[in-house]
Formats: sequence, structure tokens, C-alpha cells
Amino acid sequence: MSGNIQLLSDTLEQAAAENRAALIAYLPAGFPTVDGGIEAVKAVFDGGADIVEVGLPHSDPVLDGPVIQTADDIALRGGVKIADVMRTVREAHEATGKPVLVMTYWNPIDRYGVERFTAELADAGGAGCILPDLPVQESAVWREHAEKHGLATVFVVAPSSKDERLATITAAGSGFVYAASLMGVTGTRESVGEQAADLVRRTRATSALPVCVGLGVSNAVQAAEVATFADGVIVGSAFVKRMLDAADQAAGIAAVRELAGELARGVRRVS
Repeated sequence: MSGNIQLLSDTLEQAAAENRAALIAYLPAGFPTVDGGIEAVKAVFDGGADIVEVGLPHSDPVLDGPVIQTADDIALRGGVKIADVMRTVREAHEATGKPVLVMTYWNPIDRYGVERFTAELADAGGAGCILPDLPVQESAVWREHAEKHGLATVFVVAPSSKDERLATITAAGSGFVYAASLMGVTGTRESVGEQAADLVRRTRATSALPVCVGLGVSNAVQAAEVATFADGVIVGSAFVKRMLDAADQAAGIAAVRELAGELARGVRRVS
């Protein structure tokens, strides 16, 4: 079975045709429970997200700030497995028909087996993977299997990336480019800043791939700001924090649905 890279591309193209940025949400699998995590992903789609990244919880998430680290710890203590990540992708995609990616560090894939992982992700209806710590120069085996199974390979670029490096990264990637708006770990910020707009401009100069901005966006005002210059707005910690702060699972699911609605209106706001 082939993965859903085309659905991902079509979704981003549709958002562009509507003269807006796509809303991309992140939630870790297995948080607060496997079933609860699946319902949360469905709720975010229901609220207005175009695409969801399902995080594969990791014990050493170097890109992730304390909010996502806390959620990952809850999921890992709950015994989450890669099979649960695949189930989350499958059930969320089947319920909504929308593109679902996995965001993961490289070590779990390496241990699981690249062929096994890509085949199972494609079979689950996944659209691809975001791989924040896989160096492009070491990615050939992954990209070969991802392409064979119809999966996008999304790499992360940062403000520190030189133009030559940006060109190397974007030439190897597919689906879209994840532009980290600032140096550091994930988490909500008071402002996203001009660095992000400059990074998008420099990245677009190297590639026709959509450029989606993450790290720091937490509310509709920031989403509207980023939507003026990016093809997609990525929000993670704000969703996870709503779940963490909720009195119970049902309240958390309602809270992420509400936030998705607010952010969806933000990316549609005319500046």
C-alpha cells in the first residue's frame, strides 16, 4: 500500500488556493492515553486543522521543550509503542480522510528497521515523516524507502542554516519544509519574530516546496502573523499544554478542539 504524500501536497495546495496558510497541529501518540490521544487528534481535525503531526514519544527529545517532554514522559510511562503510533495514524486518517504525518527522532526508526517502519506507516495511511535529527547526508536509505512507499520526508531548517545548506536540505526533502522560527526548543513564545520571515524567504529561494513555520506559535494572533509569509503554521506545545492543564481527558479533548478552531480562524484572517 502506498502512503499519502499526494494527499499532503494536495492539502497544502488547496490552502494556497484559498489564499491562506495551512494549519498543522502536533500531538504526541499515547498522551494522555493511546485512545485519548487518538480522540485528541480527531478533535483537532474537527476544530479546523488541515494536517496533524503525530509525535513518536522519545526519552531524549532534543528539539522539544518542557511541555512536550512532560507529555512524552506520560506516554512512555503508559507503555506507548510504535504499534500505538501506527494505530493513531491509521484511526485518525480513516476517521477524517486528512493527512497525518509522524514526527520522530531517528533512533527509534533505526532500531525498528527502516523498511518495516516505512511499510507500516504507508499501510496505516500515513503521509510521511518529519525527522528533526536525521542529517541529510545520512538520509539516503530512509529516503529510498520513503519514496518507494509514497511517504514525504520533511526536514527541518533553522535560522542558523546558511543558504548553501538550505539548498542541500530542500533538494533532499519532499512534502514541505519545516522552518524552525528561532533557535532553541519547542514551546510557546510571546512573539515569533522577523527571523522566521527571513528564513522562509531564504528557503523559498532554494525550493518550490511549501515552507511551514513552527516553534513558538500559540494563539490566533501569532498564527495570523505567520500566515502572512508562510505556507503553513505549525502548532504543538500550545495543544499539548491545553491537554496537560485540563481537569480530565474529556475536557482536554474539548480544549484542543477549541484551540484548533481559534487557530484555523487565525490562518484565514485577512491582514
